[in-house]
Amino acid sequence: MGDGGRATAEQWFRRLSPERPGPPRLRVLCCPHAGGTANYYRPLGELAPPGVEVLGVRYPGREDRLMEPLPLSIAELAGPVAEACADLADAPLVLFGHSMGAAVAYEAARLLAGRPGIRPRALFLSSRSGPGMVKPRGLADASEQALIEDLRKLGGSDMRFLDDPELRDLVLPVLRGDYRITEQHQVDPANTPLAIPVTAYFGDAEEYVDEASVAAWAPVTTAGFAQRSFPGGHFYLAQHWAALLDDLLSRPGTR
Repeated sequence: MGDGGRATAEQWFRRLSPERPGPPRLRVLCCPHAGGTANYYRPLGELAPPGVEVLGVRYPGREDRLMEPLPLSIAELAGPVAEACADLADAPLVLFGHSMGAAVAYEAARLLAGRPGIRPRALFLSSRSGPGMVKPRGLADASEQALIEDLRKLGGSDMRFLDDPELRDLVLPVLRGDYRITEQHQVDPANTPLAIPVTAYFGDAEEYVDEASVAAWAPVTTAGFAQRSFPGGHFYLAQHWAALLDDLLSRPGTR
């Protein structure tokens, strides 16, 4: 924490695009997937055009926050993320979240909607089924071998750490913890719908997310819902960073 216990942008966010003078015309705040880190979104930051700043959320328990306790709920991530957004009031903001990060981004957007000050202009949700359509996978209590096999099947990131016992021992508990809070999280159907546009993305070859399950996000907004698929599986974005960014920047709330 910082500023008397308040979550700050310095603690919770990492700039992934080149630093330029003056505030940007738009900030894209990206929430990582289960086991993921802020740096996963570095390719997006490197592709960002002038005037667009990409930030990655730095979850506790990994990278340079390795010694901090792992979060025990999605709320323990969404709350500080929303709080730290108070430091970003000098430019328009949109939220993006992939997989577990979609739940974090949605809950952070909902918290920001009820606070004075900065509010996101749009919400982007990737590779996560909408309310009532999430299929439990039981990975939080799966064996280490089952976790490894699932990671290899999903792909989308550097798997060499699985061959290093020390790295594996660091990463797998984080992944297991993230799976647990993701499996426990449910979107409350009684939530007040957001007044910002929502766009949902998914891979057309995903096993657990499809067009129908993604469409279940539509009722969470009164400001317009859209969805788009990209070729690929759960980590489709790793092959489509440029196209994903182009689409995002063409949507309402980002122009």
